[in-house]
Amino acid sequence: MITRIGILSDTHLIRPDEHFRQLVDLCFADVPIILHAGDLTDLSVLNAFKGREVHAVHGNMCHCSCRKMLPAKKIIHIAGFDIGLIHGMGVNHHMEDHLMREFDHADCIVFGHTHRPVCHRLYETLFINPGSFLGSGRYGAPGTYAILEAGETITGQILEVPRF
Repeated sequence: MITRIGILSDTHLIRPDEHFRQLVDLCFADVPIILHAGDLTDLSVLNAFKGREVHAVHGNMCHCSCRKMLPAKKIIHIAGFDIGLIHGMGVNHHMEDHLMREFDHADCIVFGHTHRPVCHRLYETLFINPGSFLGSGRYGAPGTYAILEAGETITGQILEVPRF
């Protein structure tokens, strides 16, 4: 059996609007578990994921209520895999080394902050940064998100958020 996990980060919303809710329903229609890698800005953003198991961490742009309610990092155990979840930091060089020190035994490390999507394996660890869900690139770059599949192995892919 394969468990599908939706991953997003850097939504930067004060509150979820109808457009955001529609995108969530479209992108994560068949996904029972959501990981939000921070910078949701306000806790109300998590209301868009009702009916799903949600794990989130706070980011550097989050309101103080998020910082009080959400951890800076956490480990989630799903389908026999350990998944590290963290927003990230200003480290650009040797990012994977820094993240591996944060989660020394994780099978997968999910992070955000840079708004640049990443999905690659280093040694035995899968690194995923879903990018910015609503798109925040300088030249109209689309939003991106990731889908993680955990079965016999753990794999991920980056997808573009549909524009409408």
